[in-house]
Amino acid sequence: MRVDRVPAIISEADDPRIAAFRDVKERDLTGRQGRFIVEGTVVLRMLAAAHVKGDAFEAESILILENRLAGVEDILAQFPAEVPVYVAKASVLDAIVGFHLHRGILALGKRKTSSGMLDTIRQLPASSLVLAGCGISNHDNLGAMFRNAAAFYADAVFLDATCCDPLYRKSLRVSVGSVLSVPYHRGGGAIEMLETLAAEGFDIWSLSPAGTTEIRQIPASHRMALVIGTEGDGLPEAVLSRFHTARISQSPQLDSLNAGTAAGLALYQMAAAMERL
Repeated sequence: MRVDRVPAIISEADDPRIAAFRDVKERDLTGRQGRFIVEGTVVLRMLAAAHVKGDAFEAESILILENRLAGVEDILAQFPAEVPVYVAKASVLDAIVGFHLHRGILALGKRKTSSGMLDTIRQLPASSLVLAGCGISNHDNLGAMFRNAAAFYADAVFLDATCCDPLYRKSLRVSVGSVLSVPYHRGGGAIEMLETLAAEGFDIWSLSPAGTTEIRQIPASHRMALVIGTEGDGLPEAVLSRFHTARISQSPQLDSLNAGTAAGLALYQMAAAMERL
């Protein structure tokens, strides 16, 4: 149902109504206590869909460059009327966020619920493909991993406590909002996370350039988990020695692929294998 609203005009950068949007980059570093910043049209649309779904995420407010307003009216109409929309001129918007915001679209979101790992697993279908990350500290890679998870039908993403926050603004942007659509859990140690998945019937496949099985030769099963390690060091020996290992064949002139690319290639292959079961 379309919601008609009159946006509020923000004429001063210190307006208390938009305090949450002030100094965006600095607050990226200090955190927002369960809240996050969405940037751009595509991710705003994903937040609208997540808000309508209503189980995990909601929008609290939206801030838009005045000349971008007409182009996103269809998206804004999907949010409930109680979500305020603010508009500002470019000079005011830049002063609020602390840098030139060429996309001109921001929203403040909130994660409403955070299920435990077992609850997240037990909400998955009987036949499931999941992606697990250990020590992923690069926000671009993490965002790419979520985008690939969405593209290749992964049912969830699991991250150990050493992974960066997928709700960080850059991760959200790189994921094109997939962080808001793919169920995920973050926390605990890597071994504990993978052993929990194994106990719930998942075959664990840890990706490494020295993996035993080439990714195209992995035997398909109804529950599969792909494990990706951090850039450079890869997965720890404690993981590689405890679970199945797989590799992606590549030129010997290059020692590895980045985490986002590796996740995409391997998920594509694993999803195709599961389709043939």
